[in-house]
Amino acid sequence: MTTPESQVAPPDRNRLAVHTMTTKPLSLAKAAEAYSRRGIPGISVWVEALERMTTASAKQIVDDAGLKVPALVRGGFFCASDSLERGKRIEHNRQLIQTAADLNAEMLVLVVGAEPGVPLNQQRGWVRDGIESILPEAEAANVKLAIEPLHPMYAADKSCINRIAEARVICDQLDHCLVGVAVDVYHVWWDPDLSHQIRLLGEAGRLFGFHICDWRVPTRDLLTDRGLMGDGCIDIPAIRREIEAAGFDGWIEVEIFSEEHWAADQGDYLDKIIQRYDTHS
Repeated sequence: MTTPESQVAPPDRNRLAVHTMTTKPLSLAKAAEAYSRRGIPGISVWVEALERMTTASAKQIVDDAGLKVPALVRGGFFCASDSLERGKRIEHNRQLIQTAADLNAEMLVLVVGAEPGVPLNQQRGWVRDGIESILPEAEAANVKLAIEPLHPMYAADKSCINRIAEARVICDQLDHCLVGVAVDVYHVWWDPDLSHQIRLLGEAGRLFGFHICDWRVPTRDLLTDRGLMGDGCIDIPAIRREIEAAGFDGWIEVEIFSEEHWAADQGDYLDKIIQRYDTHS
């Protein structure tokens, strides 16, 4: 007799990627080796992992491990009251686009930034202008620019874009095939309009990235206490079904900030990530 368990399809790991920030204690070289050894095919590289090394060296590490790079994380931070400072940040993003291209990363993820006390709509104008300014470099390098909305708790000082709807406004204004959205369940799971917004992204071809982790209850720290998939209240499989129904067939990227997990044995932690990816995504 066929059991329900035997009817479950085998885990699809060929789309699994892990962010280097998820295994923050590991150097890029050690992370690449550990991911590759466990059959994880993708590594999204945080700029912090590139400190004190050349981009060429980083690319060699990734290539030697046989890994693909879904994304370079993170650019953006366009918001500053001083126009000269905004110009410096735009130039920095131009450099990051080249770094992404050198790593063969598909996209540069943009955490857009925020400045306390400035109206959010004004700041969103800065974001739009900043992205528009770097589009020529993105076109030349064929690197996508993925706006990542952050949870409203970060609206004051990290991101003036907190819902997919606000990211979509900028995408519509710029109307460029290289400008889209990275959907991180940690930041958007609560949105009552989430299903509709995902469908609209899919219809417009602007669904660029999908990041997963879980929201712990209670959450002990709003930045560094994200949970493994299945340890919290987010219905990740349901959101993934909606993402894929909207046409997304890209990487499923595990992005977890966790002091608890950073303090653990990173090999054991990666094994748990794979197990939870199989059972809770």
